[in-house]
Amino acid sequence: MLKKISARHFDLTDEMKSAAESEMEGLTRYFENIISAEMVLDTERHRRKAELKVKVYNNVLTGTGDTNDMYSSIAMAVDKVKGQLKKYKGKLKHKNPEQITETKDALTRPTTDVDDVDV
Repeated sequence: MLKKISARHFDLTDEMKSAAESEMEGLTRYFENIISAEMVLDTERHRRKAELKVKVYNNVLTGTGDTNDMYSSIAMAVDKVKGQLKKYKGKLKHKNPEQITETKDALTRPTTDVDDVDV
């Protein structure tokens, strides 16, 4: 997964960057095939805003968090995207379940060598 973190109107500290990266790494627990994740952190007076965009196949999921604390905003944005990833994964499973079961059967079926087959 490609991760990008950027800050607007303030200097990004190493602690904040590592906290955001660890939160973004946790997204793979909910969906493994994430293409990229981009987080934009912004400050305006007393507001701390975090916006997370996660790109998956044929979709972009977005979550925002807006609180007085940047770490809380990051957690809020990640939680919103987690819910969207769960829903997206469920849609993929229910979209074509026959194809998924056929693929699983093909993977679990034992393979035979060419020498073992009687002609």
